[in-house]
Amino acid sequence: QMQLAESGGGLVQAGGSLRLSCATSGGTFSRVAMGWFRQPPGKEREFVGNILWNGFRTVYSDSVKGRFTLSRDNAKNTAYLQMDSLKPEDTAVYYCAATNYFGARRQQDYDFWGQGAQVTVSS
Repeated sequence: QMQLAESGGGLVQAGGSLRLSCATSGGTFSRVAMGWFRQPPGKEREFVGNILWNGFRTVYSDSVKGRFTLSRDNAKNTAYLQMDSLKPEDTAVYYCAATNYFGARRQQDYDFWGQGAQVTVSS
């Protein structure tokens, strides 16, 4: 049973940057793909991106492509979401999740989830 915990959320002005971390334990981090989702206020949870077990491939939603970057450090069992050029519409609770499937965009394809981290972007 893998445990995940996001950190690094907070309040930032539009155009700024934040980096979220997703620390994991209790599982074989280096064997799973990691995904990020977000849930804006009053909206459904949506896919942000997914990174292959070795970090060599990534996929992103169109809304964040070119602004957000996924990475991972398998030695630290941690995944990262670097968010640049933030916009007010990026305001959401951000979740990391683990899956056996690279590129998975559906929530049901993920087996373990973090508790979420709030990101608020002010205009």
